[in-house]
Amino acid sequence: MDSVHYRVGGSLAMAREAFLDRLKNAFEVSFRIRPVGLALAAVYAASCLVSRQFSLDQFFLPAGIRAAALLIVPMRLWPYLLLGEYIYFAKLRLPMIDTYGLDWVILASTLLMPMAMLVIYLHRMRTPSEAATGLWLLSLSFCTALFVPGLNLGISYALWTNPPPSNLLDAVDRAIFGHFAAIITLVPLAFLWGLRHADPSWRTRLVAPTAVAILLMLIMGLGMQLTGSSAHVARTHLVLIAALPAIALTFMHGWRGAAIAIPLLNLPLHAATPSTGLPSSFDLGTFATQQNMAVMSVALLALGSSISYHHQRARSRGLAEETTLRLTRSSHQTSERELRERAIRLKHLSEGMDSSLSEMVSWLKSQGHHAVANSLNHASSVHSRLFREQASLVYPTGLEQVGLYVALQGGGAYGIWSNTHRVNRPRLTGNPFILNVDLQLVIYRTLIEAVSLLLELEAGQICVRTRCGTAGSRRGIVAVVALLDRGCALSTDTTHQAVERLSGRIQAYGGAVHCRSNRLRLAVYDSISSVQPQIPTSA
Repeated sequence: MDSVHYRVGGSLAMAREAFLDRLKNAFEVSFRIRPVGLALAAVYAASCLVSRQFSLDQFFLPAGIRAAALLIVPMRLWPYLLLGEYIYFAKLRLPMIDTYGLDWVILASTLLMPMAMLVIYLHRMRTPSEAATGLWLLSLSFCTALFVPGLNLGISYALWTNPPPSNLLDAVDRAIFGHFAAIITLVPLAFLWGLRHADPSWRTRLVAPTAVAILLMLIMGLGMQLTGSSAHVARTHLVLIAALPAIALTFMHGWRGAAIAIPLLNLPLHAATPSTGLPSSFDLGTFATQQNMAVMSVALLALGSSISYHHQRARSRGLAEETTLRLTRSSHQTSERELRERAIRLKHLSEGMDSSLSEMVSWLKSQGHHAVANSLNHASSVHSRLFREQASLVYPTGLEQVGLYVALQGGGAYGIWSNTHRVNRPRLTGNPFILNVDLQLVIYRTLIEAVSLLLELEAGQICVRTRCGTAGSRRGIVAVVALLDRGCALSTDTTHQAVERLSGRIQAYGGAVHCRSNRLRLAVYDSISSVQPQIPTSA
């Protein structure tokens, strides 16, 4: 009994210790300092300090760097960006304590980055599709440019002891616009950089036009730098000229082209803005042009988003059509394989019947019944020929050895055509062996169905013409089934049924059906690289 109590007490003690360890681990807070994070904080702080030296209230680069960094850097490293922000503000605002007070320095320095983090986090919770990326970037830019400087200005006017300036609305307008101009310049490029490993689906043929458009924009930007500070009209003209390749980039690449074009438009204009060297300096002439560029940037992103949407939609539709055609082709090929096996079984059955009848004829002759034997032999040959013709309609096994044309002229289809006395002898030109068996089967089935359709719905004589050949990088066959009387056009019902009954098989192999006047035109082709020419084993 004592040993039992001892074991139970030991188990409870071990369970209690394990529970306390789990509880301690659950409430343990650990933060491992990463060297890459400290380097990130230093780079971010240095970037903000350096960019502020080149910034103006009408184009505030640190705001764009803040939003771009939050997009590029993973969320697990955001605390280091916050550290870099505090380093930047410590360098910038600690000397302002005597002028504006400690409360303003602390609040206006510590709350801006968390506000930007909140805005971008809410946007990142819903990853945009390729088509909605431009509108998503516009929403992020608008919200960040509104809430972050709005919070900063609210804290400033609430805590400053000095009275607010008389032109308060102008100051607010300049601050919000300066943040927005910088954010919409850098954020699309940062988001594009974040997607650098994704498939951009850029077409190779657009590489040269893209390079030319970027080069033209760089030349226009250089021209802005060489223009005098007071030549606002010349600078505006250069900006308008540079907008043309920017629009071309957007048309070629959607929102991705706009993300590249917007910095090439706005940054040279900002660098050419006359300045006194202080962030508070202001140039009214350039400000009007910058407002126009902001509107153009919004338009480019909206246009790029629309183009990306329609491009993605067309691409999805194209992929769906390719998948449908591939599945249809696979279904046809499976059906043909089943028909081929059935035709082979019928052939073996016919050979067995012929062998049995031949033995019967030989026995009858040996018994002296020559008349009965000859009659049976004649009936056997006739029915055997008809059986082979019907079996060839199930699947033309001879097509694989002797080709399409011999299968058409010697199979059951030609016998049926001849019995109607309405189908002239087909005119078959070209070498069908340049086509693979699948394409020959397609045109064989479609020709039989097209002739049957005209025999059923039209009156008069019918002619069949085909031509195999090569055109450029394609090999194919064109077949025409027409009424011999050229003055007699096909009826509407015939045309409608021909498109419905023939297009499915033809289009699955990249072909087309055309109905015109008195004829049906069937075209099937394939690229030379994908076609394996057939070599006849016997002819």
